Amino acid sequence: MATNRRDLLKAGSALFAGVSLAGCGGKLESVAPGSSGDQSGGDAPKPAELAVAAEWNVYRALAADALALGIAGEFDAAAGVAADAFEKFEGATGEWGAHEVLETTSEKRYAEFEEALGQLRERATGENVEEMRVEADLVSKHLSAAQTKLVGEENARALDLQFFGTRLATASSLYAAGKGDAAATVAGDTYEQFEKAAVHEDLETADSESYESFESAVEAVEKAAKAGTGGTVRNEANAAFDAAATGSYAVAASESAAGAGHLAAMQARGYDASMLASLGGPSTDFAHAAALNGYRARAYDAAWLTARGKSEYAKRVAEDIFAHFEGAKAHEALEEADHEAYEGFEGGLEDLATAAGNGDAEAAAKAAGTVEKHLRAGISTLATDTEAAVLQAAFFRARFGDARELYALGDGEAAAGLAQGLFERFEKDQLGFHETLERTSEDLYEAFEHEHLQKGLIPGFRNGNDEAVATHFAGVGDALVEFATQAGSTAQVSAAESGLMSARVFDAAALAALGESSRAKSVVRSAFRHFEEGAGGFHEALEHAGQKRYESFESALNAVGSAAESGSDGDAYAKAKAFDGEAVAAIYAVVANAGGDFGGAAAAVAQDAFAAFEEAKVHELLEKADREAYERFEGKLEGLIGALKGGSGVSDALAAFSRASVRAEFAVAGAPAKAPVGEGESGGGSESGSQTQLQGGPNVVKGVPDDADHVVKLKAVSFDPAELTVQKGDKVAFEHAGGEAHSVTAYEDGIPEGAAYWASGDFDSQKQAESGWEKGNGAVQSGHSFVRTFETKGTHEYFCIPHEAAGMKGKIVVE
Repeated sequence: MATNRRDLLKAGSALFAGVSLAGCGGKLESVAPGSSGDQSGGDAPKPAELAVAAEWNVYRALAADALALGIAGEFDAAAGVAADAFEKFEGATGEWGAHEVLETTSEKRYAEFEEALGQLRERATGENVEEMRVEADLVSKHLSAAQTKLVGEENARALDLQFFGTRLATASSLYAAGKGDAAATVAGDTYEQFEKAAVHEDLETADSESYESFESAVEAVEKAAKAGTGGTVRNEANAAFDAAATGSYAVAASESAAGAGHLAAMQARGYDASMLASLGGPSTDFAHAAALNGYRARAYDAAWLTARGKSEYAKRVAEDIFAHFEGAKAHEALEEADHEAYEGFEGGLEDLATAAGNGDAEAAAKAAGTVEKHLRAGISTLATDTEAAVLQAAFFRARFGDARELYALGDGEAAAGLAQGLFERFEKDQLGFHETLERTSEDLYEAFEHEHLQKGLIPGFRNGNDEAVATHFAGVGDALVEFATQAGSTAQVSAAESGLMSARVFDAAALAALGESSRAKSVVRSAFRHFEEGAGGFHEALEHAGQKRYESFESALNAVGSAAESGSDGDAYAKAKAFDGEAVAAIYAVVANAGGDFGGAAAAVAQDAFAAFEEAKVHELLEKADREAYERFEGKLEGLIGALKGGSGVSDALAAFSRASVRAEFAVAGAPAKAPVGEGESGGGSESGSQTQLQGGPNVVKGVPDDADHVVKLKAVSFDPAELTVQKGDKVAFEHAGGEAHSVTAYEDGIPEGAAYWASGDFDSQKQAESGWEKGNGAVQSGHSFVRTFETKGTHEYFCIPHEAAGMKGKIVVE
């Protein structure tokens, strides 16, 4: 059967006469309309028909996604996408469901579509890309024919154009997954198909600007994917999607038809994001974050060594961190991801080295805190929420190890103070550790926080209770290892474990420098034993990543133990640095061997869709058509972004967004009551249809004050400028300049120490500001501005509550 279909496709059979031929992978030229019976009647399409035709484009996009994954060599994922598309279609029942209307419109198209979709999965399972091209193309051709019959040629061609736009979004997602060649192929195929499609001439005639923008953007995506310039791929793919959407309004017979299709294309981008998230293991960005995590513990080593009179040794530690970072893979990654964190980290290291050299323990402790704060910010940017929490757990274990060594040296109060400080960090939910641990396992949460830390380890340190210290030190460690293995993947846990082992080895070297050679060797032995026992899967993961890497890692670890036993502190430190090199290499090895996790990149895909929606014509169309559907669409898209960032609940969030999209499509088409969604999808929660009355508060005023020193524009989904440098005492007005109402809300952990909390609405905390927004308070609306005089030097980070998911964040640097 597959061979016959390919023959038909190559021959340009009359089966496809009258179809606009926006295929996925075929090279067939457009066929002039004929008399196949697929032509629309003379009557204007019903509003609900426009919505269903738009929804069929999602299935065309899913079939093309499966093909794209096949081209990328991800056949299991391709088969999964095809299977999911089939399941989605089978569930699209009801009078106006995609399944029922296709069967009613054309039984022949319906049967051929289902067969092709089923065969697409089979061809993916058989890893046959050429046959996948045929089946994916048939899916698209049959649906395009049905669209033409249901809503007319003009509207169908507009849907073809929007379908092309989704292909570039898919190419960008493939590129983000490291599939540059596949991305270039998809872009190149799209360009060829567009050149041959009937809508090519339609768009050129109806909207020459969008035509030129689309063509140039498609070409740019292909070239950038081949050249390896990721930023260009993403930007040009977004430009192509926007141009296709804009042009579709000029091509379609009605604004509502184009609008419904535009929302379906947004839904397809949600599926792209999910597709990307499903691929591989941790990303290289996570490996960078894990490498940076090790510096946090080493900075504190320099501080406590300074306090113990080892100023020259401590200075060397700080200088070596700097030297190592300058040549590290994570150097450029941190600089590009968060330039402020990068500069703060390097500046803090310089201060740490100076303080250590001067023997100033207080200054060294402060500088170590600065280093850690900026590294934490960088980790938050580079890692997903779950990854950041796993790394924080490893950092905690390293610091508990420091406390254990302080206790062994006879300083129980210092050990208790360090453990208490970790408890306070935990309560502040730094890097989302507290919430993630509690969400992962309430039993582990209780065991860690209450049983072992509050009631066991801290008092044990303080009271000099050796038995309690031994029991509860093991208890906090075991709880955190168990948490990491439950929350993260083996590769994520392994990268964190590698960094932790490096931190403990540096502890051993420091102990050797203090003349504690017996204790130093004990620390190394403990680390080796933990590794041999599995270390959360790290032992096996490293062995699988490469036998030589595994052997050199173990050899370097043994070398540190031998050097520590000999009592030569200089040799022990040199061996520790050598082991650190192996540990960092192991991080990148286990991550690379796992394939790469693209949760952050997937969230960026969904964020791009959100940002595009906020500035798109369909935003206003949907809001006017059905406020409830509009709020649900935005809310579910935000939910998807959150799930992608957090690395859990993605399937449920995607399904909810898909249902919200269907409802939105019907609303814009003019048939909201006919949307084939359950009653539970028609409202609920904050989207029940009752609109909250928005108000600003005491610090939100009309217009812009004449005495404002600076003005930040609140645009649809961005602050302009996003970063502003001011002088202490300057007054800044945040003026509404576009889009919906905004908030200007400081991140509580993103303002300088000692600074008063600030937000539009005059709240005392971020939690109050977010709760206030839910009640309609703190809104900056058209014609108004939020005014703030900045009195505390440093960097103030802030965001817009309703548009944070779209990346609406800013910084004020006060000098």
